Amino acid sequence: MEGLPTTTKGERRWRSKNMQTSSPSLVMAFFSCVAWLYVAGRLWQDAENRKMLSDLLKKNLEQRPKVLTVEDKLMVLGCKDLDKRIAEAEMALTLAKSQGYLKNHLRQSESFSEKKLLAVIGVYTGFGSYLMRQTFRGSWMPRGDGLKKLEERGIVIRFVIGRSANRGDSLDRNIDEENSKTKDFLILEGHEEAQEELPKKVKFFFSTAVQNWDAEFYVKVEDKIDIDLEGLIGFLEHRRGQDSAYIGCMKSGEVFSEAGKDWYEPDWWKFGDEKSYFRHASGSLFILSKNLVQYISVNSASLKTYAFDDTSVGSWMMGVQATYIDDNRLCCSSIRQDKLCSLA
Repeated sequence: MEGLPTTTKGERRWRSKNMQTSSPSLVMAFFSCVAWLYVAGRLWQDAENRKMLSDLLKKNLEQRPKVLTVEDKLMVLGCKDLDKRIAEAEMALTLAKSQGYLKNHLRQSESFSEKKLLAVIGVYTGFGSYLMRQTFRGSWMPRGDGLKKLEERGIVIRFVIGRSANRGDSLDRNIDEENSKTKDFLILEGHEEAQEELPKKVKFFFSTAVQNWDAEFYVKVEDKIDIDLEGLIGFLEHRRGQDSAYIGCMKSGEVFSEAGKDWYEPDWWKFGDEKSYFRHASGSLFILSKNLVQYISVNSASLKTYAFDDTSVGSWMMGVQATYIDDNRLCCSSIRQDKLCSLA
């Protein structure tokens, strides 16, 4: 008869020892699993937080510039288009003055509405040109009462000159004394009369003339030119009412790039490889209608001048809707036949 299985004393001791050593291992394994789950959970939560923060930062960067520039600040302040608004306001003001909507100009505008001036003729002159002025006053340019009668016909003629570099010196005093007797000067107070400043003189002349007189046309003439005055008046009468007219003896020519030479142009490189000026009216005599003169007056501060006044005006006319009128009668030379002007 088989008996029940029995264990020896040694076997019982081994099993007891094995159970005692396996219990701590199970506990450690359990805690390890718990720790792993905890760490994994935190890592997952941190990853979610990082993603959320990344999305927020990306959204903010898309909405805001990386660097806040001065231009951005001006936009915030509403000043970005300030210059443009000022220019528009100046143009509107000029238009209002010309149409008589301002109180200070209403009476003047009303008086001109009946007999508007036909032309303001500005004859360039200098401090050393007294004898030349006297010659003009005795030839084609009236003096005294004759000048006033001409203005009644709608023609104003003035010698145009700036001020001396040394304000108030003998040069200025001589001009003031001469003007007190003849009353035939337009003195440009803001302009310095100097050879190198001649290209800027045309801006001062047109701006001052259009502010002082309301005329159909404004004429620039050099002091070496004689004019057939009655012929010029008839020529302008025929074109009365024509806006945007740029009238003269149109020409173009070589741009000289050698410093020290006659007719040197410091900005020669701007005229391309061919070094040729664009089409423009000769500086001896040219005519602009009132709206073009107003344009020069309003934009005077920003208009670029070149070495000569005729090319400077020509460059300004290229930027507007000017009507170029090339008339051979305005090509002043020693030949007087069929001409409105000639060399004095």
